[in-house]
Amino acid sequence: MRTFFLILALALMTHLAVNAQTTPSSTMMVRIAEIEIDSTYLEEYMAILKEESSMSIKMETGVISIFPMFQKEHPTTFRLLEIYASREAYEAHLKTPHFLHYKKATLHMVKSLKLVEMSTLDAKSMPLIFSKMK
Repeated sequence: MRTFFLILALALMTHLAVNAQTTPSSTMMVRIAEIEIDSTYLEEYMAILKEESSMSIKMETGVISIFPMFQKEHPTTFRLLEIYASREAYEAHLKTPHFLHYKKATLHMVKSLKLVEMSTLDAKSMPLIFSKMK
């Protein structure tokens, strides 16, 4: 798990450093995905989600964060912090083979899905999010 966080941190910092001049915070797309999974499929869902989020971060420069989490007391309740460099990056993400596989493979597992659009208060501090994890 620590390795995942380190990879995520490096990807975030690298992306923000490279795109600091070309991606104003006003063009970023930020949201929280709220997902509830049928408990019958929990382990399978977690494996598929982990693979999809990891591939998105590694392979897509426009994906700044797909950070999946689940509630300790309700392990079938997930939240994903999704940050994309732009709406176009998000649209491109939806067409990738790894996302399409995730969507098709998990469709029957998802009991509910809510996508909550967010606005940032301090996008300039984003590169610092994981900097303390060295």
